[in-house]
Amino acid sequence: MLSRRSVLAGSAALFTAPARAEPRPLRFGVIADPQYADAPPNTAMGRYYAESLGKLAAAVEVLNAQDLRFVVTLGDVIDRDFASFDRILPIYRTLRHETRFVLGNHDFEVGAQDLDRVVGRLGMTGTYYDFAVAGLRFVVLDGNDVSLFAPPQGDPRWQLAQDRLARAKAADLPNAKPWNGSFGPAQVAWLERTLAAAQAAGERVVVLNHYPVLPENPHNQWDSGEVVALLARFPNVVAYFNGHNHAGNYGQAHGIHFVNFRGMVDTPDTSAFAVVEILTDRIDIRGYGREPSRSLPLRAV
Repeated sequence: MLSRRSVLAGSAALFTAPARAEPRPLRFGVIADPQYADAPPNTAMGRYYAESLGKLAAAVEVLNAQDLRFVVTLGDVIDRDFASFDRILPIYRTLRHETRFVLGNHDFEVGAQDLDRVVGRLGMTGTYYDFAVAGLRFVVLDGNDVSLFAPPQGDPRWQLAQDRLARAKAADLPNAKPWNGSFGPAQVAWLERTLAAAQAAGERVVVLNHYPVLPENPHNQWDSGEVVALLARFPNVVAYFNGHNHAGNYGQAHGIHFVNFRGMVDTPDTSAFAVVEILTDRIDIRGYGREPSRSLPLRAV
């Protein structure tokens, strides 16, 4: 026969039993636009190229002290000159975390003879790719695909870029700038297949690109409207992270958060980078330096 004492003890054990643990949040570091060069500052633009070595080293120290799955740089590791990679990449190698790169327009500000060496110099196997971490799919895009600087002159993509820029200028679009770019048909088809496969697998998707696509801005990719429309077809896409516009920006559409991270190269002594934490119901961004902190609710997938 159960005594009152044993019933109460059992009840206490029931109420003090540990709750089922929440899934461990995914945490990773984000850097945008270090844009290093051994060059004097452009004070009119607020670019302090040489100072990025010290800023990056300080950021690595902060990121190494944290439990992160990887650190991604959203383009423009350098500002110009292929030799600039020799100075800044050794700092990246001091990261204790996996390092991922996105290609930016300034990464191709090298001699024509070095254009086809940029991808390998950054340790990348392709200009666009995807990878999965903790049940999330990260899709890395290449907005330089059809541009005036990444493909060599004479390449069909270079000619297509001339045509796209001319049409954008004729339409008086604010992003009709020669330092923006766009996707080629092969990349668009790959992106659609990749998002569909992630949706079928029940994976949420975070898109990483150098160029913004929302809100409207002079830095936006030439084909930004088409990109947003494609992403909107997939409810498993929850966020789009980019650099390029050093002032930073934020937009939201179709349940997707579009976050433009601020440039590290700007200002003589204040850095900008972030740690992102993805939980079941939100994305928390802890900003350092000029980068603001945000908490962004996630829709159910």
